Amino acid sequence: MLSAAEQVSRSVHSLGAGLPSRDARLAYRSGKVDVTAGVAPGYVQGNLAVVPEKLAASFHRFCQLNPKPCPIIGMSEVGDPRIPALGIDLDIRTDIPRYRVWRDGQLSEEPTDIMAHWRDDLVAFVIGCSFSFEEALIADGLKIRHIEEKCNVPMYRTNVPCASAGPFAGPMVVSMRPFKPAEAIRAIQITTRFPAVHGAPVHIDKPELIGIKDIAKPDYGDAVSIQPDEMPVFWACGVTPQSVILQSRPAFAITHAPGFMLVTDVRNSEFSIQ
Repeated sequence: MLSAAEQVSRSVHSLGAGLPSRDARLAYRSGKVDVTAGVAPGYVQGNLAVVPEKLAASFHRFCQLNPKPCPIIGMSEVGDPRIPALGIDLDIRTDIPRYRVWRDGQLSEEPTDIMAHWRDDLVAFVIGCSFSFEEALIADGLKIRHIEEKCNVPMYRTNVPCASAGPFAGPMVVSMRPFKPAEAIRAIQITTRFPAVHGAPVHIDKPELIGIKDIAKPDYGDAVSIQPDEMPVFWACGVTPQSVILQSRPAFAITHAPGFMLVTDVRNSEFSIQ
């Protein structure tokens, strides 16, 4: 006879059976390491930021003041690595392909799980990701260059300051996708419907105006090709907290590695407004 705990576990597993989002998490939990662009189409992906409870209120306020780069889509209870609203059998400690552990604002390691680093005073924040609106762009016939080239999306630190909150301050990070002018207009129209996952672009063309010195050398992710008749289009990016950690230097924090996201069971359509 199964114990009560085993019965609950079996029930949870059966509820999530067949979900491509859960299948992705289980693969990452088992050790698969890969960027998540294009994984589990239709399901929301999220950026991760984990801070001690004593900093959680300030970080929450920082996100509220900077909703374009840091739209919160989920938050854990103190010390709890699960966020049931985002997924069945979801574990923040194991279900992302690659993490980053920060100490005093410096990147100390990039593990494939954070079991050894998890503490009872930690609070996890999941922040919306632009991978979620890419499904809508593709459905409208727009091509996403980093998916075509099978690499990570290029991301750049800018000279655009975020509003500060408590110890948290620093510049916005943006992700970039190249489009022809008419395509860029359509991309703006489409992504405006997704404010919970960064919404419309924050800048178009002329990267030097937001402090990007070399478009071919992203600060995070991979460079992609830009054709002569295309312009770079920039969206606010959920990697912004990592830029802020570099500047603010908290004693301890955990994030995802850029491009290695948390795949949730929430549908992208739930975050679309008409």
